[in-house]
Amino acid sequence: MNSPDLPGFPAGADSAVICSAKGCRAAAVWVLAWNNPKLHTPDRRKTWLACEEHREHLSQFLGVRGFLKDVVTLEDWEASASGQ
Repeated sequence: MNSPDLPGFPAGADSAVICSAKGCRAAAVWVLAWNNPKLHTPDRRKTWLACEEHREHLSQFLGVRGFLKDVVTLEDWEASASGQ
C-alpha cells in the first residue's frame, strides 16, 4: 500500500500502515487530520492513523482539545493525496 504524506512513510513506500494508538499494531483504516492552533498555521495538517477499534478514542482525544479537523478513510486520504 502506498502511503503518501503520512509520517514515517516516504512517498512510494510499499508497507502496511499501522494505528497510532500506543501499543497497537493493527492496520490503520482511518486518517485523523489535526493541528494545534497554538503551534500550527490554520492550513497545516498533522495526521494520526487509526484502526477501527481506536478511531473513536483518538478522535475524542484530539476533539476535546480542539485539534481535530477531519476524519477520513485511509483510502480516501491516499486518493486525494495522489490527485484522484
